[in-house]
Amino acid sequence: MRRTFIDKPLALIVAVLLVGGCMIFASAAFGLLGRGAGNVTSVVANHLVLGVGLGFVLLIITTLVDYKRWRQFAPYLYALALLATALVFIPHIGAAHGGGRRWIIILGTSFQPSEALKLACVIFTSAYCAMIKGQIRTFTYGLGAFVAILLLPALLLVMQPDIGTLGVMVFAVFSIFWAAGVRLRDVLIIMLMGIIALSILILVKPYIRDRVETFFNPAQGAQQEGYQIRQSLIAIGSGGIFGRGFGQGIQKFTYLPEPMGDSIFAVAGEELGFAGTTSLVVLFCLFALRGYQIAARTPDPFGSYLATGISTYLAVEAFINIASMLGVAPLTGIPLTFISQGGSAILISLASAGILLNISRKR
Repeated sequence: MRRTFIDKPLALIVAVLLVGGCMIFASAAFGLLGRGAGNVTSVVANHLVLGVGLGFVLLIITTLVDYKRWRQFAPYLYALALLATALVFIPHIGAAHGGGRRWIIILGTSFQPSEALKLACVIFTSAYCAMIKGQIRTFTYGLGAFVAILLLPALLLVMQPDIGTLGVMVFAVFSIFWAAGVRLRDVLIIMLMGIIALSILILVKPYIRDRVETFFNPAQGAQQEGYQIRQSLIAIGSGGIFGRGFGQGIQKFTYLPEPMGDSIFAVAGEELGFAGTTSLVVLFCLFALRGYQIAARTPDPFGSYLATGISTYLAVEAFINIASMLGVAPLTGIPLTFISQGGSAILISLASAGILLNISRKR
């Protein structure tokens, strides 16, 4: 293994997504300002200062810190992230918003610990798979470990509820097990377990059932459950090929719910059109492919698995957000990676990207 510079194409992709994301966010923020919202300043400051600003600092730090150091702290990071996620249920510490209890208040600032739990799960799973090596092809160390790693996070996230984050976490952990060589039989069992678990959640959780019904029949409840997806499609469709122009969107001022949050892709679609949103999708595809190339050429198993997990979770959450805004997947509330409002989300995303850049320095 030799030391090299960071992967320049990956760094360029992250930089373009971050700068472009800040521009799209700024345009979406004017929509909230036009509605007369009084908390625009605090929302923008939270995103740009605590999210982008502090996140950029973390990106620099994690780029410089040898990724191998994360391996020895993996169990502690995993346990700490679980504890922080459980704190959302404690009165006066946890905070609720929009029907979910997903935040804790730290020094007057909200933080979503499930974002950190995603990265902690990826680090812990990578360390585990690097430790057991070929034993992953056994039932106990393969399928059994997969269930054990996700059991507590799944319980906490279902209770919040935050099924979208749980889905991203399952994809990330599964990608690491797949890279480590889990047996095809176990893969099929995992898929079957996922289908059964999702079916049970649809039956017992009314809000999930409503979102699935809205996905199959968007016209139903057009002013209620189907309102967001309908307005999103109107915004994206009105953008045409090249869009109305940056900052010239209309839907963000009146009709589009959460224009700075999970609907920000619709804002981009209206203003940048098909050409702009396609470029955005291509950037996320290039990010994922570059991350997998880094994983493939990293001789250290832990680094390879870690690069696989980070690339998967950052790309999957972006594609789930985009798919939900296009009506090809149910709404989940997952933010658009590097772009959507959310200090904790972009903070952890940039820290994860820094770890991936550090891994790229090894050959």
